[in-house]
Amino acid sequence: MSRQATLQRLRHWRIPPPIKVHYAGGHRVRLLYNGADFFAVLLAEIEMARVEIFLETYLFEQDDIGERVVTALEAAALRGVNVKLQIDGFGARAFPDLWQQRLAAAGAWLLFFRPDIRPLSLNHSRLRRLHRKLAIVDGRVAFVGGINILTDQEPGPLRLAPRYDYAFRVEGPLLAQMHAAADRLWRHTAWVQLQREWAAKSRVPLQLAASGSAVASFAIRDNLRHRHDIEHAYLQAIRRARREIIIANAYFLPGYRFRHALRAAAARGVTVVLVLQGQVDHFLLHWATRAYYRRFLKSGMEIYEYRAGFMHAKAAVIDGEWATVGSSNLDPFSLLLAREANLFVHDAEVAEELRADIQRHIARNSRRVSLEQVTRVGWWWRSLVWGCFGAVRVVMGLTGYGGRRYLE
Repeated sequence: MSRQATLQRLRHWRIPPPIKVHYAGGHRVRLLYNGADFFAVLLAEIEMARVEIFLETYLFEQDDIGERVVTALEAAALRGVNVKLQIDGFGARAFPDLWQQRLAAAGAWLLFFRPDIRPLSLNHSRLRRLHRKLAIVDGRVAFVGGINILTDQEPGPLRLAPRYDYAFRVEGPLLAQMHAAADRLWRHTAWVQLQREWAAKSRVPLQLAASGSAVASFAIRDNLRHRHDIEHAYLQAIRRARREIIIANAYFLPGYRFRHALRAAAARGVTVVLVLQGQVDHFLLHWATRAYYRRFLKSGMEIYEYRAGFMHAKAAVIDGEWATVGSSNLDPFSLLLAREANLFVHDAEVAEELRADIQRHIARNSRRVSLEQVTRVGWWWRSLVWGCFGAVRVVMGLTGYGGRRYLE
């Protein structure tokens, strides 16, 4: 099929109607940049906590940031705050015994999500990890984003820029939904691990009064009722885009519908910009992503690779009015397996602030990929890309996730 015929077909393609995404007004949303910004605000809220702290994370590293967060949680527990820390059994499997002992002695509660890791097991559920980064303090303020508990700066002599990431600080009516999500997962994990005394439902009074003017929606991904909520929120916004779509996502290997929606948007004249990982982080996924470069570029999309350091952002801005930050990458792990959480915001001020920062990273720290570059690459590059892409397909086939059309 010719390029002109392909573009014509894409212009008339319509995304199947996704699940309706519900938004509510009355929120105060603050964008936080990287760990340096995020941890200063999070630690200040933990120090002010008087009743309850929920904290969920995938990685919890034994570094200076990890030590500061453990110390703050320990101090909160000692003054009578109910501290509920849930970390992933794989991502945080090296959480030090000393820290566990300190938290237990202070009266804090710690749970590992799916701690039984058997690499050779054929049980597919072992791949379902707790990847979301969510914190709720006193039922008053919440944090959602992509920032794990670890320092921004890569160890060793790499001299890379601090890890590129975002989080939102949130106040307002959505605290009810966010608190319920954290409490529900905490109680489920506690019951599964026979910690029945920890499984009581939280009764903390929530502060849900309108705090600002932002209209927002909170979405999670799990393996029960919310398998596709985050993806549907993206698809709804992409379908309504009229001028510009900017996606900054560290691990980008979305499914058929998502890719087709982006190409259709570009075909109808929307500027579609992708900011992707330039440093090799996860080898297989890094190179498999490049299998779609040619098709994206021929559709008129722009691709930039972030080069200054390791990119961990999972963010997007559409038409300068809609924005999202969260834990969900646009890859099979996040879209099909992991527990994730994203905040979607309709607010021109928040969206423009996020857009300006992404554009700054594009201008200063990224390299644009051209169709000519992709077309003229050598056989070794093509072999690497398609070899990794094939390996991802094999892994998805063996695990049974994704369905027949995900990577078509």
